[in-house]
Amino acid sequence: MQPTEPPVPADLYQARTDEHCRDVVDRGILVQASFNTMCAIEYLKSNNVQSHIIERVLLHPEQRRKPRH
Repeated sequence: MQPTEPPVPADLYQARTDEHCRDVVDRGILVQASFNTMCAIEYLKSNNVQSHIIERVLLHPEQRRKPRH
Protein backbone atom coordinates (compact mmCIF):
# COMPACT_ATOMS: atom_id res chain seq x y z
CA MET A 1 0.00 0.00 0.00
CA GLN A 2 1.46 3.34 -1.05
CA PRO A 3 1.09 6.40 1.18
CA THR A 4 -1.04 9.16 -0.26
CA GLU A 5 0.53 12.55 -0.72
CA PRO A 6 -1.20 15.67 0.63
CA PRO A 7 -2.69 18.00 -1.99
CA VAL A 8 -0.39 20.64 -3.41
CA PRO A 9 -1.28 24.13 -2.14
CA ALA A 10 -3.08 26.23 -4.75
CA ASP A 11 -0.33 28.86 -4.91
CA LEU A 12 2.13 26.26 -6.22
CA TYR A 13 0.13 25.43 -9.35
CA GLN A 14 1.33 26.89 -12.62
CA ALA A 15 -0.70 29.70 -14.13
CA ARG A 16 -3.17 28.82 -16.85
CA THR A 17 -1.92 29.34 -20.37
CA ASP A 18 -5.29 29.03 -22.11
CA GLU A 19 -7.01 32.38 -21.58
CA HIS A 20 -10.36 31.20 -22.97
CA CYS A 21 -10.44 28.23 -20.56
CA ARG A 22 -9.41 30.54 -17.70
CA ASP A 23 -12.30 32.87 -18.46
CA VAL A 24 -14.81 30.00 -18.74
CA VAL A 25 -13.65 28.52 -15.41
CA ASP A 26 -13.82 31.95 -13.74
CA ARG A 27 -17.38 32.38 -15.02
CA GLY A 28 -18.25 28.88 -13.80
CA ILE A 29 -17.08 29.82 -10.31
CA LEU A 30 -19.26 32.94 -10.46
CA VAL A 31 -22.24 30.84 -11.61
CA GLN A 32 -21.72 28.55 -8.63
CA ALA A 33 -21.65 31.53 -6.23
CA SER A 34 -24.67 33.20 -7.83
CA PHE A 35 -26.87 30.15 -8.44
CA ASN A 36 -25.69 26.69 -7.43
CA THR A 37 -23.16 23.97 -8.15
CA MET A 38 -25.37 22.10 -10.64
CA CYS A 39 -25.75 25.22 -12.78
CA ALA A 40 -21.99 25.73 -12.67
CA ILE A 41 -21.34 22.10 -13.66
CA GLU A 42 -23.70 22.37 -16.62
CA TYR A 43 -22.13 25.67 -17.70
CA LEU A 44 -18.61 24.25 -17.56
CA LYS A 45 -19.60 21.00 -19.29
CA SER A 46 -21.30 22.96 -22.07
CA ASN A 47 -18.00 24.79 -22.58
CA ASN A 48 -16.01 21.53 -22.84
CA VAL A 49 -14.16 21.88 -19.54
CA GLN A 50 -12.69 18.53 -18.52
CA SER A 51 -14.46 16.74 -15.65
CA HIS A 52 -11.39 16.62 -13.39
CA ILE A 53 -11.05 20.41 -13.70
CA ILE A 54 -14.74 20.92 -12.95
CA GLU A 55 -14.45 18.76 -9.85
CA ARG A 56 -11.33 20.58 -8.62
CA VAL A 57 -12.57 24.14 -9.08
CA LEU A 58 -16.11 23.62 -7.83
CA LEU A 59 -15.71 21.03 -5.08
CA HIS A 60 -12.22 21.88 -3.80
CA PRO A 61 -11.90 25.68 -3.74
CA GLU A 62 -8.75 25.40 -1.61
CA GLN A 63 -7.04 23.87 -4.67
CA ARG A 64 -7.89 26.73 -7.03
CA ARG A 65 -5.15 28.81 -8.55
CA LYS A 66 -4.65 32.24 -7.08
CA PRO A 67 -6.69 34.93 -8.87
CA ARG A 68 -4.83 37.02 -11.39
CA HIS A 69 -4.01 40.58 -10.37
